[in-house]
Amino acid sequence: MDELTTIGAMRTWSRAQRAAGRTIAFVPTMGALHEGHLSLVRQARAAADRVVVSIYVNPTQFDNPDDLAKYPQTLAEDQAKLAAAGVDAVFLPTTEQMYPNGYCTFIEIVGPLTDKLCAIARPGHFRGVATVVIKLFHAVEPDVAVFGQKDLQQVMIVNRMVNDLDLPIRVLVGPTMREADGLAMSSRNRRLDAGMRERALSLPRGLERARLAYGQGLSDAMKLCEAVYDECLQHEGVEVDYVEVVSLKGFTTAETADDACVLAAAILVDGVRLIDHVALAGTVLPVPLDD
Repeated sequence: MDELTTIGAMRTWSRAQRAAGRTIAFVPTMGALHEGHLSLVRQARAAADRVVVSIYVNPTQFDNPDDLAKYPQTLAEDQAKLAAAGVDAVFLPTTEQMYPNGYCTFIEIVGPLTDKLCAIARPGHFRGVATVVIKLFHAVEPDVAVFGQKDLQQVMIVNRMVNDLDLPIRVLVGPTMREADGLAMSSRNRRLDAGMRERALSLPRGLERARLAYGQGLSDAMKLCEAVYDECLQHEGVEVDYVEVVSLKGFTTAETADDACVLAAAILVDGVRLIDHVALAGTVLPVPLDD
């Protein structure tokens, strides 16, 4: 597995692959890799001749300096996992490479994709995401980019940016991967001790209760959201950031849910922020309920 640390070296590597007639799939990550990331690597491998994974904890997408400082970093372990997964190249840029010389240019997405959910809860977050993703795209020059569905709003924003800017990149989305207990896989899960993890399960449990209620005929968005609040707020140390029913038709907030809607939520468990969502007409979340 080739290790590349500069934009110039990454670009040279990619152009050599393309000159040899090979296609490139790209999986951008912030490290602390888990099975969810590796599932995206496998999807990338099936979609192209060569696979590149980046590891870079992007400071411009953090609204909370403490969250940035505590973000788990496990580079040696990550590199071993990527090598075992057959990744062809890992891109390890520094902040000096990504944002040199008083960097002051950013990508801003406007409209319904950025007027709700994490965009409101984390001001400037998606500006940072869009900016780093397009910079990574310019360095890697992939044919295909693979993202995880857990970060639904992010995926939709990246796809919109690709379409709006006519980038020659096909965006693929891999399904949300879950732990055996139903918690959505996330690098931040490493920060949860046993007690925090049990409380974190209130998020998928609340989403699953709402999904079941929708399946039984409840379509009032406020009441569906209440199912998540009721589950989460019974646990000490759990703070609900947001819960919202959103229609994927235009990514608009829905007052009455239908089969095109998802229920999205974010919570903080003793300060550790977790996000998740469920398609209201989708499949069962593998999380145990008490009743």
